[in-house]
Amino acid sequence: MALRWGIVSVGLISSDFTAVLRTLPRSEHQVVAVAARDLSRAKEFARKHDIPKAYGSYEELAKDPNVEVAYIGTQHPQHKAVVLLCLAAGKAVLCEKPMGVNAAEVHEMAAEARSRGLFLMEAIWTRFFPASEALRSVLAQGTLGDLRVARAEFGKDLTRLPRAVDWTQAGGGLLDIGIYCLQFISMVFSGQKPEKISATGRRHETGVDDTVSVLLQYPGGVHGSFTCSITAQLSNTALVSGTKGMAQILDPCWCPTELVVQGQHKEFPLPPGPKECNFTNAAGMSYEAKHVRDCLRKGLKESPVIPLAESELLADILEEVRKAIGVTFLQDKC
Repeated sequence: MALRWGIVSVGLISSDFTAVLRTLPRSEHQVVAVAARDLSRAKEFARKHDIPKAYGSYEELAKDPNVEVAYIGTQHPQHKAVVLLCLAAGKAVLCEKPMGVNAAEVHEMAAEARSRGLFLMEAIWTRFFPASEALRSVLAQGTLGDLRVARAEFGKDLTRLPRAVDWTQAGGGLLDIGIYCLQFISMVFSGQKPEKISATGRRHETGVDDTVSVLLQYPGGVHGSFTCSITAQLSNTALVSGTKGMAQILDPCWCPTELVVQGQHKEFPLPPGPKECNFTNAAGMSYEAKHVRDCLRKGLKESPVIPLAESELLADILEEVRKAIGVTFLQDKC
């Protein structure tokens, strides 16, 4: 039975996600509605992607009885309001990362989903790539021995994208790309809460974080570290080392197709995808979409791969890092 998707917002990420959904079997995934705050844009998006219904408000999509799950692709500051709107209407929700601008927003959304008994997941698509799944298997098997260090880097010049440097849109490196590094470290250490967080950072002239380095100390003396930047090109790789060896996810670490374990290289080709996409390896969004369908068909209220408690933890850590480097957003003053 097909999972019926409603797409909220008509930006670049929503376009890629919708295009990828249309490459999957119609017996499993169907996009039945799209909403934008401008009806003409929604209609244009619907024509492009062959979607039967277009709405000029998010409220209308939330009320559509044919929509089973809402995909939230709005800008960061709009996530909370739209997620709560869709949950109130009884929809399951897949919300783009970061789920919220700060920890309070994420805790509120998670609490609302739990109280209503509805599915909510943060769209950290990296977790569902076969390379990431293979790494989790390596860690579970103890191939690397006792873990000691996890490290990740993600940096590229994003200043050409207005939203990336826009303080009013909660731009900056941490929420946009640093979360990919942090989720990797959290995955390696099984969602544990770090005992100590240290950070240093450079602020962009617009007030958002530019380049940030973070050190996370976990129980047992193991630690993770990451650097993210929206103005400097970095290695865009991630690694974990233990007493018996090392595993490395190669560039692009946020949508990985290559894993090296103990010097052995393995590739994980992408599935067939749309011809033209806005983002690197966008065809890999299909892994995430399939996971959501599996969860809903099993009656799950949370993803076992990205549980709400981990989304809350990631938000807590990101907020503490922002405080350490002196970056605040409008939502922090609420």
